[in-house]
Amino acid sequence: MIRVTIWNEFIHERENEKIKEIYPQGIHGCIKSFLERNEDMEITCRTLDMPNQGLEEDILRKTDVLIWWSHIKQEELTDENARRVQKYVQRGMGFIGLHSAHFSKVLKALLGTSMTLKWRHGDKERLWCINKIHPIAKGIPECITLPKEEMYGEYFDIPAPDDIIFLGWFSGGEVFRSGVTFHSGYGKIFYFQPGHEEYPIYHIDEIQRIIINAVYWAYQENKSMEELECTAVEKPME
Repeated sequence: MIRVTIWNEFIHERENEKIKEIYPQGIHGCIKSFLERNEDMEITCRTLDMPNQGLEEDILRKTDVLIWWSHIKQEELTDENARRVQKYVQRGMGFIGLHSAHFSKVLKALLGTSMTLKWRHGDKERLWCINKIHPIAKGIPECITLPKEEMYGEYFDIPAPDDIIFLGWFSGGEVFRSGVTFHSGYGKIFYFQPGHEEYPIYHIDEIQRIIINAVYWAYQENKSMEELECTAVEKPME
């Protein structure tokens, strides 16, 4: 059983009626609804307003893959909780950062860059699959058209990805590395750009399939959960 935790600020969906209509159960509830169709996944949802911001040690210890959506409350996440998530990813927990989570304290800590980019509301996006042999691209068409999405544009200040799987082209002319993978310690990371809260992106079948594929890719059945340490070698092998 793959234990998936979905963490969401859950602010927009409660404060904005238009967004509430799109995601009446919250973005996390929408993602949960399609992930739980997979019989080998056990889904837990946590939100910013929960005790300890929903990130208790016991929750993370039992999480195989953490899906993260954050936006307007990025700075309200405590540094302690950001470090806690970072620690578990580096021990082998998978991490999927969605849309504006690029600017989360967690991804900044894991990847070590500013994570800045360009943005504009309300463009059409063509999401091109440019790495069809990658497991996250399994069953995904060459191009997905999103009629309305928030434009994210280059330069995107990230370290060189392990893989670039999706490339976004926007009707204003910008392009963006929209689906990229990284490793940090023992952990596998996937960042995926589509998912602005004002548009029903997570109701689209192909977007759902990408997130499902990403969970399977990020999951490590035999993750060690060891901490990386600077170890003194007392006795050489030779």
